[in-house]
Amino acid sequence: MQNRGSQEYPEALATLVAALMRLPGIGRRTAERLALALLEWPDETLADLGDRIRRLKTDIRPCQQCGNLSEGGLCRVCADPRRDTHQVCVVEEAVQIPVIERAGCFRGLYHVLGGRLTPLEGKGPQDLRIELLRQRLAAGDVTELIIATSSDVEGEATAAYLCEEFGRLPGVTLSRIAAGVPVGSDLSFADPATIAMALKSRHPMKTAGR
Repeated sequence: MQNRGSQEYPEALATLVAALMRLPGIGRRTAERLALALLEWPDETLADLGDRIRRLKTDIRPCQQCGNLSEGGLCRVCADPRRDTHQVCVVEEAVQIPVIERAGCFRGLYHVLGGRLTPLEGKGPQDLRIELLRQRLAAGDVTELIIATSSDVEGEATAAYLCEEFGRLPGVTLSRIAAGVPVGSDLSFADPATIAMALKSRHPMKTAGR
């Protein structure tokens, strides 16, 4: 049975509205406005947008080194020779890297876990890019590992696990982002000033045996 909203537009337009509503933060009214705006675009502009969407998953790949979004082998951060290779900031998802970059206070490299530990959803250490992080640390160039997972329950559990795994590596200091990020919040939605404060106020992490 069709809902009332879908009966107000031709099927092709109603289908587009439904597709746009699958995007995060897009409700029906916004989806309708976007769909109607696209209908007014010139044919060549609309075709260009469609082509960009079709190529998105083939053009964008994870960085071979850190897992950030990239159009080549390395992302722009890993390919930048001016970055401090002795510092690595661990984040849950690539979307959090631009948040930290906008803060303008971190010049090291990143490592994207590809999620966080969520046992109730069946996601354990083997499902994250932890082994790749272990290989990067084994190379011996990294002297500080900054854990920048979110401050909710799953993020804190992931941070504790990383501390236990890497907290005793010789020559490597583990630190955790601190003041500024509200408890229980997702790092992806923090503003640059908050991120800058959290990075500058980071504190050393201790393993259970210390």
